Amino acid sequence: MNRKERRITQSQDKHRPTVNIRGKSCTIEEAVLLAIKECNLRNFQAAAAIFQSIIAKVPQYADAYNNLGNILQETMRYEEALANYDKAIALKPDYTAAYCNRGVTLQKLHRFEEALESCNKAIAFTPDYAEAYYTRGLALQALKRDEEALANYETAIALNPNIPCLLGALLHSRMQLCNWQGYEGILAKLAEKIAAGQSASAPLIVLATPLPAALQHACAQTYVRDKFPSSTAKLWNGEKYSHDRIRVGYFSADLHNHATAHLMAEFFELHDRTKFEVTAFSFGPPSNHPIRKRLEKAFEHFIDVSAKSDYEIAALARSREIDIAVDLKGFTQDARTGVFAMRPAPVQVNYLGYPGTMGADYIDYLVADPTIIPKEHIPFYSEKIVYLPDSYQANDSSGKISEKLFTRQEMGLPENGFVFCCFNNSFKITPDVFDIWMRLLHKVEGSVLWLFEANPTASKNLRSEAQTRGISGDRLIFAKRLDREDHLARQRLADVFLDTFHYNAHTTTSDALWAGLPVLTRLGETFAGRVAASLLNAANMPELITHSHAEYEALALEFATHPEKLAAIREKLAKNRAACPLFNTRLFTGHFEDAYVQMWRKSQAGLPSEHIYVNPPVAL
Repeated sequence: MNRKERRITQSQDKHRPTVNIRGKSCTIEEAVLLAIKECNLRNFQAAAAIFQSIIAKVPQYADAYNNLGNILQETMRYEEALANYDKAIALKPDYTAAYCNRGVTLQKLHRFEEALESCNKAIAFTPDYAEAYYTRGLALQALKRDEEALANYETAIALNPNIPCLLGALLHSRMQLCNWQGYEGILAKLAEKIAAGQSASAPLIVLATPLPAALQHACAQTYVRDKFPSSTAKLWNGEKYSHDRIRVGYFSADLHNHATAHLMAEFFELHDRTKFEVTAFSFGPPSNHPIRKRLEKAFEHFIDVSAKSDYEIAALARSREIDIAVDLKGFTQDARTGVFAMRPAPVQVNYLGYPGTMGADYIDYLVADPTIIPKEHIPFYSEKIVYLPDSYQANDSSGKISEKLFTRQEMGLPENGFVFCCFNNSFKITPDVFDIWMRLLHKVEGSVLWLFEANPTASKNLRSEAQTRGISGDRLIFAKRLDREDHLARQRLADVFLDTFHYNAHTTTSDALWAGLPVLTRLGETFAGRVAASLLNAANMPELITHSHAEYEALALEFATHPEKLAAIREKLAKNRAACPLFNTRLFTGHFEDAYVQMWRKSQAGLPSEHIYVNPPVAL
């Protein structure tokens, strides 16, 4: 919820009753101001106590219930927050802000239909209430009702363009729908706001844009400043732990049928248990998927903390004396950044889930490699960089590919035409790369572009964009979602994977290479735009990395028109798969553990974090 909507509202009571706060008699207005001060210091328990005192004195004061609800929401006590919003609404049936705040809380509980109902009531009472349209847009987007979400964002921004993160949400919604109307103008406005230190977007959204690394860094710093500032009451304060093994805790909502789980399962299994004690703090949904069962066996301790607040999770990690806390979420969906803001561990690491800097002083390290972050890019990262020798990304060398033999006819592909493909999410497709793709279809007769169908509107819009570039829309073929093993198998029907520029294929690159499909990328200027190059280098396939739009287009055309060259590339990829560092999970795990040991030694010695360079062993 944005800061405006969650602010503490002050009493308008003309009778000025008094309340005792910490032995001092205060007016209601004075008590509310004191609560505001406590909230600004993130002393939520103290602020809640003040409002409880106000309610005890003035039980008909609707604002106090609304404000207490906001504090409870902030501390993830969602059901209690809902109860207080309901009390506020019972006292004041047209309480727009309480309905809107209630909608935010219901979203946190993933009760999106109910969130919509609450926002609808807020809008019914106050039709020009911008924050309610924004909140309703978020709920609609979660329900995959993307066009309706966009319409609500557009209404919200017309009413109040300064709602925190609204401009980014609007841009992301358009990108998800491949609706590029006004794209350049929105980007320019977003850059302007970020440069001015305004909270214009969630950081993840900015990664998919051509905005430079300096602005991505600034966006993250502003986001942390406003939403997850470093706690003034840290849980770890320099104590040294003495353990037989280094205790590593992994924190994630994705320890189920998710890309992170599939990439890291074997890595977790291969941890050297004589040196490391490994704990999972899982705050994602329950799951009976085989990958979840595999992960539960891979960890020594698998703890479901989904029902706990950020503080409770952080306190649990501190009580277990975790030496190294690894955030596998960053700023992605269902992240728990607040856990790390409380500093529960001596060493805190950003890895894998979020491909960029978190801009936070409480994240000590970011795991990368020399391709991802060349030395000249280091100033754009708040963390110290851990340089792994090959690629930063874990992979599972035991990953299974379905034995099902798909046919092109089954997938709607031409029997003989050249198949370019890209299975990236639709928000990663930008006009500059789409222009190149359409020129390739124009130059390669009978070719098609095989894309992942993120949503029907995006497919319709992309076909329309193709037609405006002189390409028939039916030359774009859209693939439905399949189980992972079948998805890997069907990729063998394509000829070459065309990567997106600003936010590359990440797990999707690994999947394509594992399936034997060459991935053509262009080396970008930011973390998210350099991942595919990192993976290709670790696969010993650097010839698939280009350095400009023109080079990317020329190489794609060369593969499409010179089948012998593409055949040689595919043959090399097939040979490399068994021997390259990218899929050598045991080698990768050893490098990562080397980094952990270096982090731990620096911490034990009381030394500040500094960049870590992990070199490959002399003999493998």
